[in-house]
Amino acid sequence: MTATTVSRRILLCATFAASLVAALPAAAQPADWPNKPLKLIVPFPPGGAADAVGRVVAEKLSEVLKQPVVVENKAGAGTAIAADAAAKAAPDGYTLSLAPAGQLTILPHLNKSLSYDPFKSFAPVSLVAEVPYVIGASADTPATSLKDLIAAAKKEPGKLSYSSCGNGTLCHLSGELFKNLTGTDLLHVPFKGSAPAIQALLGGQVNLSFDTLTILAPQVKSGKVKGLVITSRTRSPLLPDVPTAAEAGLPEFVVSSWFGIVVPAGTPKEIVARLTTEINALAKLPDVRDRLAAQGLDAIPSTPETFTKVIHEDYARWGKVVEASGAKLD
Repeated sequence: MTATTVSRRILLCATFAASLVAALPAAAQPADWPNKPLKLIVPFPPGGAADAVGRVVAEKLSEVLKQPVVVENKAGAGTAIAADAAAKAAPDGYTLSLAPAGQLTILPHLNKSLSYDPFKSFAPVSLVAEVPYVIGASADTPATSLKDLIAAAKKEPGKLSYSSCGNGTLCHLSGELFKNLTGTDLLHVPFKGSAPAIQALLGGQVNLSFDTLTILAPQVKSGKVKGLVITSRTRSPLLPDVPTAAEAGLPEFVVSSWFGIVVPAGTPKEIVARLTTEINALAKLPDVRDRLAAQGLDAIPSTPETFTKVIHEDYARWGKVVEASGAKLD
């Protein structure tokens, strides 16, 4: 999903949602909440787009809630470890979780034995940000364009490899979608997060990486990685020389990852409403938008209702990709 797509859906709901909010009396939250530190679970190690978003949210929420919001990085199992911890946490408003698109809309299609349900285990609070993907190639990989890459992959099926930030993540499924759209065969090498996945790319252990603009832009700018395409509909000011997939001849390859805040199901509605208000407010702050934009991220605050709709729509979309590609957990 692109920033344009998500933003359009949010705008369609905005007027209606605003009118409803205006018509309702102010919700009364528990008088003593929050009276102790909060925890924000981030499903990846430090150094990736998710961690960047999580730390901005934690910092700003700490300021307005007058309590520390501690980031807890819980990587592994394609973000399932973090989701499990969040789902099992007490629904008291003191545990928040940064949910990436893959956690709620892709992984459930790949792992039927998950301990959490993407629709029942959490209460959506708000979308926060989204970021497009980039195909990065190692310095010693001969391909310098998307056309070169496709030709090389077809010439020697299964020889070229790509790293991802984990099984069942959007990094993983981006590669599977690419394979499906181009009729190529690439070897998937999963890691526990973007940082080790990119280190493998820099070290020449893999040929390619499908990862966010946040992660790959600095590497492309430094000349350590070749940026083949970006998966947004327009070029990014961070990588103005990297063409979009459409410009490179693959218009169907449009992918972006969103990040949203969820809390355990059963969390008091008044607390959810307060968190939604505060997150929407912080996402509109110029310094927050600038900090996110500097890393290729677009702020996209929303209502819980809009976020819920996005989850359902993307669950259906990526389910079709999983089925068509035959993707499996390695």
